[in-house]
Amino acid sequence: MIDKIRSADQRRVSLLTGIGDRWRALTKWQQALGLVAFVAILYYLPLLGIPGLTWLRTDSIQGGNNWAGVLFVCAIYVLVAIGLNVVVGLAGLLDLGYIGFFAIGAYSVALFGSVNSPVVKWIQQEFDLPPTWAVTWAICLFIAIVLTMVSGVLLGWPTLRLRGDYLAIVTLGFGEIIRIVARNATGLTNGPVGISAIPGPEGAPSADNKVFGLIDAKPWYWLAITFVLIMVFLVRRLEHSRVGRAWLAVREDEDAAAVMGVYPFKFKLWAFAIGAALGGLSGFLFGSRNAFIDPTQFNANLSILFVAMVVVGGSGNMLGVSLGAVLLAYLPERFRDFADYRWLVFGLAMVLVMILRPQGLIPSRRRAREFQDRAAEAEEAPAHV
Repeated sequence: MIDKIRSADQRRVSLLTGIGDRWRALTKWQQALGLVAFVAILYYLPLLGIPGLTWLRTDSIQGGNNWAGVLFVCAIYVLVAIGLNVVVGLAGLLDLGYIGFFAIGAYSVALFGSVNSPVVKWIQQEFDLPPTWAVTWAICLFIAIVLTMVSGVLLGWPTLRLRGDYLAIVTLGFGEIIRIVARNATGLTNGPVGISAIPGPEGAPSADNKVFGLIDAKPWYWLAITFVLIMVFLVRRLEHSRVGRAWLAVREDEDAAAVMGVYPFKFKLWAFAIGAALGGLSGFLFGSRNAFIDPTQFNANLSILFVAMVVVGGSGNMLGVSLGAVLLAYLPERFRDFADYRWLVFGLAMVLVMILRPQGLIPSRRRAREFQDRAAEAEEAPAHV
């Protein structure tokens, strides 16, 4: 039975590798046409009404959440997975406190998202910007990215000399520190009561918001998916640059990379800072859409879920981690009919994935071929009696 499962798994890996090879064999205009069609489908998803596919919509489930709202959560999780993949998948650093950067991004728009904020007013006056809500929101976005990048550097500078489990424990502590500070700093974050009326591009939530309101989540999804596509392009370019190759070298063998002239600490710090910025961006969008945040929304369980997205999808492969993020955001809503048992089904599904696909649903090409080589070596090795 195990041999049959292993053989089927090997065939699936070969199939995925073959699909990737066929895609790379296409001409430039064919790839461009395929990408345009894929992007068009992404933007069409909130309006999904194709016969035979409407069962995918979660608003058809009794008690299910709004379909566009679920898609927005999927987009946010994809953005988180892309940022965490830079840290875990490319640089090989186990970060269990990624929720801390997510929380900093959310609190940035909550604390600075006002035209009366001294920081925002100073930036508007310094750069001669109009005092509109859209400009204020854009300034808060810039502040969130800067704060999270600085937080990533401050966390990474003293801790990135650690490796393995020690680094994971320190990062987990960082996430908990951010949550505890948000809960206890009542004068700044309003403590466990939370912060409400967080503004979006049109200001605080009200009936005057014609586009970015609280009821219709479609504009929020389209905004989030736009950010996702931009970040995918930028991270992809970075992955194929000198920095990306240095990350892969550090991930495979840090000591060998140092011997070959790569300074591991510098590139690991870069990975932490860039991953933190993407985490802050996703938290920023989350806070703006929900219009309310409190410390209970940023617990360690959510941070572990973020890591599970990368591991389940396929560490090191941007398409894989994106698929993992979508599944981990969508499946709990799909199983809502099971009420209290949906998390049990969800957990069993994750266990099965880890048993049958330990390298992830869509592993990177390098890891997929390494898995094939190991499987071939195992078959050729003489059986022990």
